[in-house]
Amino acid sequence: MASYFDEHDCELSDHEQETGFNMLLQLARSLSNMMDFEDLGLVVDWDHQLPPPAAKAVVENLPRTVISSSQADLKCPVCLLEFEEEETVIEMPCHHLFHSSCILPWLSKTNSCPLCRHELPTDDDGYEEHRRDQARKEQQQHRLENLHGAMYM
Repeated sequence: MASYFDEHDCELSDHEQETGFNMLLQLARSLSNMMDFEDLGLVVDWDHQLPPPAAKAVVENLPRTVISSSQADLKCPVCLLEFEEEETVIEMPCHHLFHSSCILPWLSKTNSCPLCRHELPTDDDGYEEHRRDQARKEQQQHRLENLHGAMYM
């Protein structure tokens, strides 16, 4: 089926092309506003999905600590075995200590401390954006609560 312009052997003017393009953009915007991208699987709901693994560079740079005699009675929270004196273990930013054979497989699956859930950065930009959004929402909620409380003092 030929288009109207092909049948009549004519072309659109620049103004008509621009108008048509603008109408197409408006249509695309209205469709995108009506669509639920979560239903299409284009948006990840991080509140109901496991977080991604910890960033490889962060895991590689976690500090190694040598167990002293005063720490020898501590246990690895994963395997529950006591640390040996002079043993080298990995220390998380939350200061929890783990055997490397216990924590490294864990961090290759998720980005948090298995004991306190302190989160390490990830290599997933989408998840990092979600974390920043969550922090902004919590900060905004905190400000609203403090503002509300300050109004009635």
